[in-house]
Amino acid sequence: MEPIIIVLIILVVLVFIALIKTIQVIPQASAAIVERFGRYTRTLNAGLNIVVPFIDTIRNRIDLREQVVPFPPQPVITQDNLVVNIDTVIYYQVTDARAATYEVASYIQAIEQLTVTTLRNIIGGMDLERTLTSREEINAALRGVLDEATGKWGIRVNRVELKAIEPPTSIQDSMEKQMRADRDKRAAILQAEGVRQSEILRAEGEKQSQILRAEGEAKAAALRAEGEAQAVRTVFEAIHAGDPDQKLLSYQYLQMLPKIAEGDANKLWIVPSEIGDALKGLSGAMGNFGGMGGNSAPTPNVPAQERREKPSID
Repeated sequence: MEPIIIVLIILVVLVFIALIKTIQVIPQASAAIVERFGRYTRTLNAGLNIVVPFIDTIRNRIDLREQVVPFPPQPVITQDNLVVNIDTVIYYQVTDARAATYEVASYIQAIEQLTVTTLRNIIGGMDLERTLTSREEINAALRGVLDEATGKWGIRVNRVELKAIEPPTSIQDSMEKQMRADRDKRAAILQAEGVRQSEILRAEGEKQSQILRAEGEAKAAALRAEGEAQAVRTVFEAIHAGDPDQKLLSYQYLQMLPKIAEGDANKLWIVPSEIGDALKGLSGAMGNFGGMGGNSAPTPNVPAQERREKPSID
């Protein structure tokens, strides 16, 4: 009985193993390549799949999601014979699991080598300055070449990015000095423009201020002259309205004589010839007044023009 039990146990284990090998569960966004006696049979998609145990073999399981692969820096020579190190990142996706398994031995290594070769061809036709400023152009050219070459491998290259482009250290120092000089030049130009604009604004302000001041002075002079003219007209109209006689005019004329001699600088002043007429008129007026009181005042004899020197106060 014991050998039979052992045989039964072995059979149960074999059946269990066969069931395990028969049922294959493939995760979502994955695929599996099935070979029968070493020959490709079919591709298992996501879900529950049944295979023939001990006859069908799972050759490869492939992830169908988009993959990101960074490649180490690669030295590339530019058109002007300068060596630059370029880091690249490839975004790819497997679209055909069978082609990715049988058309190329290692599609990751193949993509890396193809990227390096294509980069050298593209950068070799550019100088350093164009290389540093043409990332989009390099990315587009690199993606076009890779997508065309990897199509038969069941690979689709979605994006190609250049992480860094590092020129030699000496070139970096020269570029930094040039950039610093350009920044200093732009700063000096901006400062000069600011000073120039400030001077222009200041000059415009002074010009406008002088114009406004001159206009104000002109208006003030005009108003002052108009006021004086109005005052003269008022006085003139008042005099004519009052109808003054010769006696009043002579008295007013004599009252104005001290004002003519005012000021320390007036050492010499001239008595006009008209003062004689004024004095005669005033004397006549005083004589009439004295006649009314019984006395008469002598009329002073004033020459036609007399020069008198005003005493100076030492």
